[in-house]
Amino acid sequence: MAIVDAQGRLFGRFSILDLGAGLVILMVIFGIFFFPGKSGSSIASNADRLPVEVDVLVRGLNASNPKDFMKEGAKTSVIVRKQPTGDATLTSVRFLPRNMAVTQPDGSLKILPDPRPESAISNDMVLTLRNNAQVVGGTPIFGGEKVKVGTTLELDGPTYNFASSVIAVRILDKKS
Repeated sequence: MAIVDAQGRLFGRFSILDLGAGLVILMVIFGIFFFPGKSGSSIASNADRLPVEVDVLVRGLNASNPKDFMKEGAKTSVIVRKQPTGDATLTSVRFLPRNMAVTQPDGSLKILPDPRPESAISNDMVLTLRNNAQVVGGTPIFGGEKVKVGTTLELDGPTYNFASSVIAVRILDKKS
């Protein structure tokens, strides 16, 4: 009796192709259960967490009472590219004046407060947000999203939700 017959069967019973396929399936199963690897991890998950301050500019926020909900020391939820990234603390809230350039009779320009009634509820602000974030290659990462100058952050709280633009990023020492 031959080991492999004319039809490609081992000992006249098992097909060599079937045995090969079964062996591949067993190796895959063995690899999945005994060497699962690091699924779901990223470079950012291995990075150090450092205190990060991010300055954001809010332009034209139409609200009658922004000083009531934008207070220093308050927490706000941060959303980057439609992904919630956790909370940050408002360390600084600075309201910018609403001015306009007015041409004078002699041709010069003079900066004066905006007299339009709608400017009373349109607010410009610079907010400083502070949080511990992962830093990879000098870039802070909030919830898996890189935060750089120009990134749009959505700030969300119990009574507000608005967009802002990052204008400065500072990575602080661990002691800060």
